[in-house]
Amino acid sequence: MTAVNLLVLVSLAYVMVLFLVAWAAERSAARGRGAWVRAPVVYTLSLSVYCTAWTFYGAVGYAARSGLEFLTIYLGPTLVMLGWWLVLRKLVTIGRRQNITSIADLISSRFGKSNTLAVGVTLLAVIATTPYIALQLQSIALSFGAFIAHGSGPASEPVDATRVAFWSALGLAIFTIVFGTRRLNVHERHHGVVLAIAVEAVVKLFALLAVGVFVVWGLSGGVAETMARIDASAIGRWEMQGSRWVGLTFLSAAAFLCLPRMFHVLVVENDDSRFLRAASWAFPLYLMLMSLFVVPIAVVGLDLLPAGSNPDLFVLTLPLTQGREGLAILAFIGGFSSATSMVIVATIALSIMVSNHVVMPIFLRATGTGAQVSGDVRAVVLLSRRAAIAGVVALGYIYYALSGGGEALAKIGLISFTGVVQVLPAMLGGLFWRGANGRGAVAGLAAGFIVWTVTLFLPSFGPGVVYSAETLANGLFGQGWLRPQALFGIDGLDPLLHGLFWSLVLNVGALVAVSLVTFPRPLERLQGAHFVNVFQQGGGRVERSTGAAQSEDLMIMAQRILGPDEALTLFRQAAEDQGLGGYLPEPDAEFLERLERALAGSVGGATAHAMVTQITGGASVSVADLMAVADETAQIMEYSSRLEAQSEELTRTARQLRRANRKLTRLSVQKDAFLSQISHELRTPMTSIRAFSDIIRAGGDMPEADRVRFAGIIHDEAERLSRLLDDLLDLSVLENGQVTLNLREGQLATLLDQAVATAATSEDGARLAIVTDVGEIALTTDLDRLGQVFINLIANARKYCDAAEPRLVINARLIGGRVIVDFTDNGQGIAPEMQDVMFEKFSRVGDQNAGGAGLGLAICRQIMTRLGGSIEYVPGRDGAVFRVILPQQAEAQAA
Repeated sequence: MTAVNLLVLVSLAYVMVLFLVAWAAERSAARGRGAWVRAPVVYTLSLSVYCTAWTFYGAVGYAARSGLEFLTIYLGPTLVMLGWWLVLRKLVTIGRRQNITSIADLISSRFGKSNTLAVGVTLLAVIATTPYIALQLQSIALSFGAFIAHGSGPASEPVDATRVAFWSALGLAIFTIVFGTRRLNVHERHHGVVLAIAVEAVVKLFALLAVGVFVVWGLSGGVAETMARIDASAIGRWEMQGSRWVGLTFLSAAAFLCLPRMFHVLVVENDDSRFLRAASWAFPLYLMLMSLFVVPIAVVGLDLLPAGSNPDLFVLTLPLTQGREGLAILAFIGGFSSATSMVIVATIALSIMVSNHVVMPIFLRATGTGAQVSGDVRAVVLLSRRAAIAGVVALGYIYYALSGGGEALAKIGLISFTGVVQVLPAMLGGLFWRGANGRGAVAGLAAGFIVWTVTLFLPSFGPGVVYSAETLANGLFGQGWLRPQALFGIDGLDPLLHGLFWSLVLNVGALVAVSLVTFPRPLERLQGAHFVNVFQQGGGRVERSTGAAQSEDLMIMAQRILGPDEALTLFRQAAEDQGLGGYLPEPDAEFLERLERALAGSVGGATAHAMVTQITGGASVSVADLMAVADETAQIMEYSSRLEAQSEELTRTARQLRRANRKLTRLSVQKDAFLSQISHELRTPMTSIRAFSDIIRAGGDMPEADRVRFAGIIHDEAERLSRLLDDLLDLSVLENGQVTLNLREGQLATLLDQAVATAATSEDGARLAIVTDVGEIALTTDLDRLGQVFINLIANARKYCDAAEPRLVINARLIGGRVIVDFTDNGQGIAPEMQDVMFEKFSRVGDQNAGGAGLGLAICRQIMTRLGGSIEYVPGRDGAVFRVILPQQAEAQAA
């Protein structure tokens, strides 16, 4: 087997292992058995996504070129983790309370949920991350080429690095799309991806330690000999430059907080803020182990390898030159893990930002549908995220192709770091300074981004690509003070520190200056109070004007984003919390805030706020925080707001009373109609029985055929009368709790088939088309009573569905030990004003001429209550939808 084939085979096998790990984690989490996936050790290992190809390969190259300066890569994150209670604890707490989905969402939510600001952060993050993704592709291509170059035979011919980078980018995009966009709500954690990243963390650490052990004890002869080599090398004589050391330590610490991928694993994927306590010591330990053998590998590589060898590849080329092909393959897999884990998490984070803050606002505005029109847009969100993943990876590949992949890995990484940390002033200002506002944040981001682009990003392509040599020497537009690496005529600074210094100085200056001369919007001030005082406020909610919000409109909007099941669960729980039944809670301020945060998990805080506000037509007004954010008029504003809140409460109470009065009125009418119907249902068969029995009793010269026919009529009417009396007696027994359940085991599919056979066809031959999707679901319950419910629902669909071609779809699923069966027809459904009385015993909501006394649904509700379940009408769907919920294993009840 050639070296190329062997390396490709090993890489594919490793990728397949990651696929299996991710698939197993997703499956366990979906079944509720994934507690081990949420362990602190997995969270800590997922933070290793910070250690990319830069730290696996580039740290050695960095040490070979710049001595111990490479330690700054590790010192910054270590300081952040050791002082986790200063910033990280606050970030995680805010992230969970505000349902933050990304760093762009954090900045946007803090500054009044401004989508404009979110778009700016998103674009900056995408552009700044592009060189870093290119770095990972470059590392894969270089390591592949180095491995092949040390082979023998035809396989040692030069490898097309661009082609290797292309196929690597394609594979990474596919893996990320498969496991990074399986769910819409980002607060449903990416357990598969996180566990795969944790596995990769172990692999790359083990690989680097294995190479280090081989170098120290296999090539140098032990620790003492290795230390002697270090002392005799240039690295041992290296002298620290204080300004550069401090600057790079600060840069790595800031990037650790601001990198989209790090924010994603630190905040978004955090299941429990207590995980930070364990990670605060465990992750610095991991970084120490990653850096343990960097200097020995660099020193031995400089001693043993030919002059001019690429120090970025010493981890790989040292084993190769010594004939340790197995160790070299392990090193390649370690570097491959370092690169792939970064690309996967970074593209997931960026795709969420692009989808939530760029694509969805444009889509909703372009389609003109608004927030109130029905239609599931989840497919659009998922498609946009998948397209964003492919687009971000493609940008990284394009950058790699244009730059030629010639820069040192560490240099590319530091340029990317500097671009990302332009978010830091807005982040820290938003967390600790309530005076910071959105205009200041926009001004600071714009200033920092422009300076970073001019001084670092564009020059990174090399002379002649964007900047000519003349521009670099004489400045933009021939202005000497605009030289990209000597702004304002300041010479002598390291180019990286020069760009970092000026970008952050102008960024902070613009943020502070604009915030001081402009006044924040009310929502910015309120969000500022929540962010800055997050621990003192205890997560107090924001009151808002509910405007003309209707629960039906809010449900339609929620179903578009969350999906029918999740939206119905949210609304039903809210209704229960308010002491109401059904699926339609009162749209008060607390519920609107709850709904907005649920939507934010799928489309981001800014878009969710805009959609809810579009329906309510109201602006957010805080009662709890007015005293904290107002000036000398705070007392008046507080009193006014309380009066407004009381007025809204009285309005809601009056609306509920009117609703209850309308329901009682309808029930009274229904009762009168019920009594009239019962009288009719009793009188009609009794009249027929009496009349035809008199005819038979009179005898006379009556043909035998007529006698048989009259007797049949008497029999049918008696059965009709018996059925009515049975229904009345059945309802009475059920309501009084005198029923005894006959629990038996059976198959749901068999029970439904029997019900369909009994009720699908009417006496006149009219038949209802029925489609079932049930599967193998075993249950223990009173099968006869449950079958009675199914027969009633099928018969109602047959009688009342007004479609030209009546059709009923029955589907069932098992969730958490409960069986859920939906009966969905294609008719017009039930009018909203009748939905709250349909299960009452005096209610008839269908065609009054369809027959029956209107007791069927009331009996069904009582039966399901006795079976430990429920029957509900699901609003907001096309057609009538009745949902039956019952435990898979019913418990016997006392009579």
